Amino acid sequence: MSDDVVAVQNLSEETRPYSFREAKPISEILPMADGLEPGEKGAANVCIAGRVMLIRRQGRLIFATLVDQSARVQLFASASETPNFQQFDQLSIGDWIGVWGPVMRTRRGEFSVQVHKWSLLAENLRSFGDKWKGISDPDLRYRQRYVDLWVNPSVRSTFTIRSKVVSLIRRYLEDRGFMEVETPMLQSIPTGAMAEPFVTHHNALDLDLYLRIAPELYLKRLVVGGFERVFEIGRVFRNEGISPRHNPEFTMLELYQAYADYQDIMVLTEELVSHVVKELFGTRKLTYGSNLLDFTPPWRRESLEQLVSERLGEEISLEMNPERLDALLTEHEIEAKEGWGVGKKVVELYEKTTEATLVQPTFVLDFPVEVSPLARAHRKKIGRVERFEAFVAGRELANAFSELNDPTVQRKRFEAQLREREAGDAEAMMLDEDYIRALEYGLPPTGGLGIGIDRLVMLLTNNQQIREVVLFPTMRPEV
Repeated sequence: MSDDVVAVQNLSEETRPYSFREAKPISEILPMADGLEPGEKGAANVCIAGRVMLIRRQGRLIFATLVDQSARVQLFASASETPNFQQFDQLSIGDWIGVWGPVMRTRRGEFSVQVHKWSLLAENLRSFGDKWKGISDPDLRYRQRYVDLWVNPSVRSTFTIRSKVVSLIRRYLEDRGFMEVETPMLQSIPTGAMAEPFVTHHNALDLDLYLRIAPELYLKRLVVGGFERVFEIGRVFRNEGISPRHNPEFTMLELYQAYADYQDIMVLTEELVSHVVKELFGTRKLTYGSNLLDFTPPWRRESLEQLVSERLGEEISLEMNPERLDALLTEHEIEAKEGWGVGKKVVELYEKTTEATLVQPTFVLDFPVEVSPLARAHRKKIGRVERFEAFVAGRELANAFSELNDPTVQRKRFEAQLREREAGDAEAMMLDEDYIRALEYGLPPTGGLGIGIDRLVMLLTNNQQIREVVLFPTMRPEV
């Protein structure tokens, strides 16, 4: 043990250790339990560090649980062999300490580290909540995630899984020739999705800028530039309400593949997601709520119109009787806004009646062109585009297109969006002249995909609230 590790509590800031480099992850010492009999002490000393998360005092003996990022282990301190035993006895739940000593098994057979030397690394000056129940108040948990992660082990597991999910996605795409890129978060024209942006101001340029609502148009510019398979995993920002499925900032995977269409992207989506599930859990099936979900490809594929027709028990289509469609909207308490066309009405009816019923992984195909300004026209179905949304457990997981690559048509779509924006729709897209110019240089046939990482992690960790999978969710300031 180095000379600068001092075993005295209540040290001043100047005399407390500035490092504890000798410490090994607790997980690395656990295999040393093999072969030890009850009451037996190992020959080797170990050095570990972490938080004290449980203390049991039995006269001149103290048993404590030390936890680090990798694992937990019992500490065994005795008045006869532990220096500064009285100070050790004054430790509080949550204190950080470093420990040096031999591994052993207690007489009851519990693997432990005997405390021969120790050092206080940082004090915990606040309560960690009930030592058995942790913290149950959601507001407190989300505001003080740094405490939540320690006292609720399932929360730490959730964010460990989240990290693995992102890593698995990256490796999967890179193995298939995709290149990871970074595109601007501050944009002069926020577009690529139907959402209201956050606005800020750049003082030096005296210019209003927007936090991006999607990286889509920049990624497609890169395809124009010759990068045929690109992806980005990053934050996007939408000035919308907070709900169990919505946080104003969230994480998206977006990818674009040249020479592909939405059929190819469907295959990529189901294979990517099922791969992540299998790598994490050893199976392509998992339980979410009361449902056993099966991610084994191929997933169900059905048109939006067919799904809502099945749900309502009558044919619903863009060509149906307009009066009957309006009657159905009224029947399902959907208030049609001025300017809604047939396509928008059908989509609203689908969202109100059908989305929540799609439990098993399902690709919902062929949306109306009216609600899909960046998607390519369907090659067989007039008034529809080659677009799908993937739904699992009644929630949207992914959105994808055969990408629109005709600059003339794209301009007309943008102009239609601009008219809606001028009529008061804050979520309608702006016209991006530079993107039109990029298309004029030629975008090859391309398939694109967006997957909400937060919603994917919700599925994989059996969480119903998006705030459970976002480390620091957006909240009102404390009063």
